[in-house]
Formats: sequence, C-alpha cells, structure tokens
Amino acid sequence: MLTMDVGRGGLVPEKIQKNITTIYALAFFHSFMVIVPVIVPFFISKGLSLADIFYLQAVYATTIVLLEAPSGYFADLFGRRFALVVGAVVHGAGYLLLVFADDLASLIIFEITVGIAASLLSGADLALLYDTQKALEDQDQAEHSQVIANLGFFKSGAEGLGALLGGALALISFDLMVMVQAAAAWMCLLLALLVVEPPHQPRGDTAGRIRILDILKHLLLQDPVLRQIVIAIPLYSLATFHVAWLVQPYWEAQGLSLAIFGLLWFSQSLAVALSARYGFELERRFGAPATLMLIGILPVVGHLGMAWLPGWAGIGIALLIFAGRGLNQVILVNALNRRVPSEFRATANSFVSFLFRLGFISTGPLVGYLAESHGLELTLNVLALAFVLVFITVMLPLIQLVRTIQQRAAA
Repeated sequence: MLTMDVGRGGLVPEKIQKNITTIYALAFFHSFMVIVPVIVPFFISKGLSLADIFYLQAVYATTIVLLEAPSGYFADLFGRRFALVVGAVVHGAGYLLLVFADDLASLIIFEITVGIAASLLSGADLALLYDTQKALEDQDQAEHSQVIANLGFFKSGAEGLGALLGGALALISFDLMVMVQAAAAWMCLLLALLVVEPPHQPRGDTAGRIRILDILKHLLLQDPVLRQIVIAIPLYSLATFHVAWLVQPYWEAQGLSLAIFGLLWFSQSLAVALSARYGFELERRFGAPATLMLIGILPVVGHLGMAWLPGWAGIGIALLIFAGRGLNQVILVNALNRRVPSEFRATANSFVSFLFRLGFISTGPLVGYLAESHGLELTLNVLALAFVLVFITVMLPLIQLVRTIQQRAAA
C-alpha cells in the first residue's frame, strides 16, 4: 500500500511523507535568525536612529504588502514547491547583500529583497503541510492540529537557538554574525529543492479558475467566525512585532549589556515555542472561549507590565506577550486553515499576512516616532490601550460566536 502511486503525478506516499520533516527543517532555517537579538544595535551601528529603524521596517512591510497576496495566488496556481524554491533563492541573495550593506540606502535594498522572499515563502510551507497530509489520506483533525503545533515549535526553537548564537557572535563581530546568517539563509534553498509537490485538486477544470474575488468573499462574508479570525490573526501578530523592535532599547534602558541580549531573546522564543507546543492541550482542557480570552488579555498585561514595572519584573512580564504569539500561531492559524479549501489555502494565509503587514505600515512609523520623541513608557501604555480596544471590538465578538456554535452543537 505504501508503494502505490497517488494522484495524477504518480507520487509515492513514502516520498510525500518526507515532506513533513523537510518542511519542518526549511521552517527551522528560515527562522534561524542570528541577527535578531541584536538587530537594533546592529542597525544603530550603521548610523540609524530608532525612528529610522521603524521606517526601514515599513519599507520591508510595504514590499510584502505589494506582493503578499499575488505571491500566494502564484503558489496556488503554479505550485507551492516552485514558490518555495524561488523564495529561497531570493532569501539567500538578500542576506548576501546584507554582508556588504553599510548605509541606509543599501539597507533599504536589503529589506526590499528579503521582503520579496518573505512574500514568496509566506503561507506556502503551511499549505504544503496540509496538502501533504491530505495526499496521505490523513484526515484526523488531531493530526492536523499537531502538525501546526510542531511547525510553530520548530520556528520558535530556531529563533531561540539563533538568538543564543547571535548574541555570542555579536560580542566578537557584527560582520561575522551577518556572514553566519547568510550561510543559514542559503540552507533554505537546499531544503526547498527536496520538497515534493503533493497533488491538490482545484475547483473546476483548471487551477486558473480560482478567483481572487471568490476567495475574499469566502474569507470575509460567508462565515462570521472565519471573518473574525482573519481580522484577529494580523492584529494579535502586531503585538509581538511592535515589541520586537522596542524590547532591545527597553533592555538597554534597564542597564543590561549586549552580552545578555541573546539569552533574553532565547527566553522569548522559548515562551513562544512552549505556548505553541501546548496550545491545543490548553484549548482541550479549558475550551476555546477561555483560550481566546487568554490570547486577548496577554498583550494588554504584557505591555502594561513593561511600562509600569522596573527592571527584571518588566522584562519577565514581557514574556506574556510572546506566549500570546505562540497561542495565536496555533489556535487562530489552525482555525483559519480548517475553514478554507485546499485550492486557495496558500492565498488565504498570504492574505492574512498581507493584512498584518498593512497594519504595520499604518502603525509602525507612529510607534517609532512615539518611542523616539516621547519615550518607551508612553509608547507601551499607548499599545496597551490599543489592545484593550482590539479585545473589545474583535476578540469578544469572536468568543461570543464560538460560544453560540458550541451551544447549538450541544442542543
């Protein structure tokens, strides 16, 4: 049975089965970012201010906004594997450019390049995992959930290990750190070439019949639960993305040296990894409404704790924001992918990422300006207030919808 061909391409299940470990490895090296724990000091060493750094990230986000949805659509039409290979080539080229970047202009070119790569890689790995399981006739929902949890665990684990190595390399040389990052980036291409494209059936006679308008209607109009999920994922992703660019200046404000940045970033990645790993267990034990409530509250508590509590207390409570990120990655992302058909799953994931990047373009420069001109304490309080509003307007309606569905099912 394991040697029988499957689908039109005659793919062997044993070969498709290897996709799972290959995609995990690809996600690991894509997330293995040794420059991240000291990225703000690194950019400052190139002559940038904190406000400049947020504007630079807005350039990166703008690149992804322009290409995110088209790249996901491209992956659905021409194959996830091809999108991964092309994205991996551009990803490696981007970090090779960073080796030689020494001013704002060259850093902008770097951000545009890695933005193109991210738009191609985003969503394709997740869609490949789902399609691989479907090709293996694995329809067990618990298995789907475990795949999502494992993917989030590997990504967060890679971030943590990369942070430890990056913190050590930064003490030696920023240049050495960037060269190691470039080498890790090219590993993504090797792994992308090993991926086997699983069969997936488009609606109608050809994949070309997938229409963007139909996808948007499905995501935003047909199912109110799905609509709230599509809105919630990018908003709660912003919680950690803003803090990721504020936390290193926050550590410096607490009087900490660069030597400990890698260890602190590792602790954040560990918080993400553990919450991603055990998120579904939390949902099974306490129920979906309680888990969604936790996702909504953690950013508020984390931002207020950073703003009000001094020293290690503020640093420690900031981990709650990153724990919320792990829950978002598995609970909400799995809920999204369970509710969209295979033929446009990559497009759906890319569209959600598109909304997240659009959100950062709208808010990132403002956050950078507030932090530069009015200080971190005010900025963190403003962010806490913003997530109180998000909780009221987005998360509470989603919780009510879920409770209504559960009550109907029980009846």
